[in-house]
Amino acid sequence: MSELPYAELQARAVRHLAPVLGVLTDLGARFAAQGHELALVGGPVRDALLGRTPSDLDFTTSASPEQTQAILDEWADATWDMGRAFGTIGGQRGPDTVEITTYRADVYDRTSRKPEVMFGDSLVDDLRRRDFTVNAMALRLPEPEFVDPFGGLADLASRILRTPAPAVESFADDPLRMMRAARFVAQLGFTASAEVVAAMTAMAPSLEMISAERIRDELSKLLLADHPTPGLRLLVDTGLAAVMLPELPALQLEVDEHHRHKDVYEHSLTVLEQAIALEGPRQVPGLGPVEPVPGPDLVLRLAALLHDIGKPATRRFESGGGVSFHHHEMVGAKLTKKRLKALRYPGDIVKDVSRLVELHLRFHGYGGGEWTDSAVRRYVTDAGPLLSRLHLLTRSDSTTRNKRRAAALAASYDSLERRIAAVQEAEELAAVRPELDGNQIAETLGITPGPLLGRAYKHLLEFRLDAGPVGPDAARQELLRWWAQQQQAQD
Repeated sequence: MSELPYAELQARAVRHLAPVLGVLTDLGARFAAQGHELALVGGPVRDALLGRTPSDLDFTTSASPEQTQAILDEWADATWDMGRAFGTIGGQRGPDTVEITTYRADVYDRTSRKPEVMFGDSLVDDLRRRDFTVNAMALRLPEPEFVDPFGGLADLASRILRTPAPAVESFADDPLRMMRAARFVAQLGFTASAEVVAAMTAMAPSLEMISAERIRDELSKLLLADHPTPGLRLLVDTGLAAVMLPELPALQLEVDEHHRHKDVYEHSLTVLEQAIALEGPRQVPGLGPVEPVPGPDLVLRLAALLHDIGKPATRRFESGGGVSFHHHEMVGAKLTKKRLKALRYPGDIVKDVSRLVELHLRFHGYGGGEWTDSAVRRYVTDAGPLLSRLHLLTRSDSTTRNKRRAAALAASYDSLERRIAAVQEAEELAAVRPELDGNQIAETLGITPGPLLGRAYKHLLEFRLDAGPVGPDAARQELLRWWAQQQQAQD
């Protein structure tokens, strides 16, 4: 790709920009008529050269925000200026949304990452301050003319991630760019250059000045990539993960000379990739299509990555030569909740991911299929709306290279899913409730709403899970038996 003449490269980009070419030429002509430069810049240009039609249209211009506003007021159906302080004016006409930013020549306060916003007068200088060379290419409009002062095209062809300015300076200006490097490695399949890796390693501690919310957003985008593992490895290898997700490098447990346990870090990355492969439509032998987990699913992927983070704290070497991680799922659930809260994930994500981590070992009590219907009911009820994700997480947790054992585990889980389907069909487990409601319980026992009624309700729910659907009369008899037992305990 890098050996093609600029004219042909320009033509290629234009072909992939065909759906929005009218917008580009129209806006370019409007700005040129007022004596201003306008260029499509960054991700849209990169994506066009990669053969993708960009969804966002980002421009840079020599016009001031006020001049941009005046032009957009004539062109757009609606405009907005929330980014005016940073030189950005937005507009929408029909289905097309654009954001246009005045050339920037910011100076960064490297103790806070907050830039002193300064407008520039040069497209090349504006491109120089961008994060990576592959995002520092532009199409000057309305011609269009391909502009690539920092070799982004060659890097795109080589799939190399470099910075326009020296990497140390770029990351000092904005440490979040180091997280973006890992994200682009995951999203685009690029390799970070030696200079970028060295700068990330040297400057990893500076990530501490970035807000948890910004780090969370970059981590989520990385995990939602088709293949996040290379990006995660880069975070760990450079020390960035030790700053923002220390539980991940902590999984690199020292493997003893007898190899009495598998590499937990490598295992976790494999589980993540296997979980991703299971997203989407799925069938179970003897059952047919089952409820899918549409991908990419952030909750599933976080749970797969973090499911074993309780192991370092629970590892014990046994006298017989083995190694154990007793209750690592419970410890891991607590650590997961703590870390995701620190990263400012929404409460529902924190709750769901930590619950999956807590439940990920439950299946291993199933063995050869000897679970009672009561155990199946509890498995379904405890998983609740997370059941489909739990199916995928549990299946992904098998990373054995022993083909016979792997086949046996898969067949065992197939059996469990068939059991669950049968019990669900017979008993409507998704809506399982005691066979007496709160009013009936209160009437039967002659009590009023309060903690005692709550205890009685909980007991009947446990009875329902153990015994299955037995009918209101049997439930009432059990309630009275339990009530008599409570009365005796008080005497």
